[in-house]
Amino acid sequence: MTDTFDLVLHGGVCATPAGLVVTDIGVRDGRIAALGDLDPQRAAEAIDCRGLHVLPGLIDSQVHFREPGGQHKEDLATGSDAAILGGVTTVFEMPNTSPSTVTVDALQDKLRRAAGRMRCDHAFFIGATGDNGDELLAAAQAPGCAGTKIFIGSSTGDLLVEGVEKLDAALAASPRRTSAHCENEARLRERKAIADAAGHPRAHPVWRDEEAAITATRLFVARARIAGRRAHVLHVTTGEEAAYLATVKDVATMGRKPMSGWERWCR
Repeated sequence: MTDTFDLVLHGGVCATPAGLVVTDIGVRDGRIAALGDLDPQRAAEAIDCRGLHVLPGLIDSQVHFREPGGQHKEDLATGSDAAILGGVTTVFEMPNTSPSTVTVDALQDKLRRAAGRMRCDHAFFIGATGDNGDELLAAAQAPGCAGTKIFIGSSTGDLLVEGVEKLDAALAASPRRTSAHCENEARLRERKAIADAAGHPRAHPVWRDEEAAITATRLFVARARIAGRRAHVLHVTTGEEAAYLATVKDVATMGRKPMSGWERWCR
């Protein structure tokens, strides 16, 4: 008997592991069940996708939806809606909200806020502070936690893990893959006067320069290797970091985000 489906997407240009292919997609029980020449009449619902591209849902592993504390910028509902409209069906949200997501209770608060309001799949990072190891370990085993986020360069609130000792403690308490914002805090402090003197955001990439990025990235990967942890370096912006991370794939992966000069100082 011919297979039946809950949904058939008919005649679209589909992005597959083999490249772009004009084909039908059969969906059953919320999953792709078949690709090929399918009969739309054998489906409870059929959508004519001729002339359209059909893409898999994207995963954005670093979003900042600013709730709680910054809802005037964006919140979990509006951020989720924007993601869906852009074809992103899963998001991992970052901990630098107000208050920072550095405890299991704060993580659970975000999950409660998201319930019934976020339309895409979602999980939340817990942030390391250098002395919240018990919370990191408990959160890593809790549903809805995407993992640990370490800010090696300063961010908002108490989200800064400065020094090898605190970095090692955060890695030791994080059994899953750990993500990091890699900028050398000592170098940022040394060069802060550059930004202050300029008085303009154009000084941002001069102040927070390539050296600040690569030295922190090398440190993070080295300590992750010693700790036996997998590492993910977020928003890589320099060619030197990308070239280095390509040589340490046994330990690290990267989220590369090339930026123009305008984008770098606006980030």
